[in-house]
Amino acid sequence: MNILGIETSCDETAAAVVTNGVHIRSNAIYSQIAIHRPYGGVVPEIASRNHVAKLPGIIENALNEAEMGYGNIDAIGVTYGPGLASSLLVGFSAAKALAQRLSIPLIGVNHHAGHLHSVFMGEDAPAMDGMFPMLALMVSGGDSSLVLMKSVGRYEIVGSTIDDAAGEALDKAAAVLQLGYPGGPVIQKTAEGGQADAIRFPRGLEQPSRSKWLYPYDRELCFSFSGLKTSLLTYVQKQEAPLKGISLQHVAASFQEAVADALLQRTERALERFDVKSFACAGGVSLNRVLRVKLSELSKDKQLPLLLSSPKLCTDNAAMIAGVAYEQLCQNKAINEPIDVSPSLRLSDW
Repeated sequence: MNILGIETSCDETAAAVVTNGVHIRSNAIYSQIAIHRPYGGVVPEIASRNHVAKLPGIIENALNEAEMGYGNIDAIGVTYGPGLASSLLVGFSAAKALAQRLSIPLIGVNHHAGHLHSVFMGEDAPAMDGMFPMLALMVSGGDSSLVLMKSVGRYEIVGSTIDDAAGEALDKAAAVLQLGYPGGPVIQKTAEGGQADAIRFPRGLEQPSRSKWLYPYDRELCFSFSGLKTSLLTYVQKQEAPLKGISLQHVAASFQEAVADALLQRTERALERFDVKSFACAGGVSLNRVLRVKLSELSKDKQLPLLLSSPKLCTDNAAMIAGVAYEQLCQNKAINEPIDVSPSLRLSDW
């Protein structure tokens, strides 16, 4: 079964063709990073306008790369949340129109579910059999959470961030250090040659609040990066001169280490709480080399399989959306009535 996936939740315009949920026939992406870099972040109106301009061509590229026509497509999967409302509407409207024109099913997909499914996609990806229940660390610019996957499509959030996501913290750190955008890649590059233990930045929630209202999840499995961000800003402001050279490398390496440690600590705690057969890490921040090394070491220590998305599938793409759409279609969850986008959609609500 061939699924056309469409993804426009933020600033990547993407389309892909996937067969039977895991075999990627094409994965076309137009990135707007260069467009938004001068602004230090994504500008929603600019992002949506570029989606409108680029999406038709990206869909054609995906079909051509897969050597297929519209007649070969059995269903369409599209991201309908979470994300930027104006961006989501572009992809969703196009997908809905195409599905109606072709008289094929339309499947709405949660963007985060796509990231989690991506660990099972690609040539060298493991089979799903024997991997569930699985603990997944979801880390991106907009989300940092721990998800217990009982089976395909069954998600339970067991830990989440109470403020910034890990990717957002990296973006803000890069801005403080005047390194540019996006933060994750530039922090990692600047950290090369730096000492990760040069500065002791906080790991977050070392003395968590007692408020149950603030923590609907287990407080020891929740993330907090606001204190880390403030600590970096305070450190930089105390310096007599702008950071540069090796001192800048030390700061970047120490900050990166703090983010990775915070993610690792909560993941390890969750593995101790839940009886799982494997664990995974997905989302844009999962590209970080320091985090990957730490998770690999944890995998050996716990003697549990670690599933990581291939680098091409870590950032936003439509192949992961098509993969989830296939699984949803197999469960007869096609969209039969018009629905709207859901910018604040959560895995637990899906």
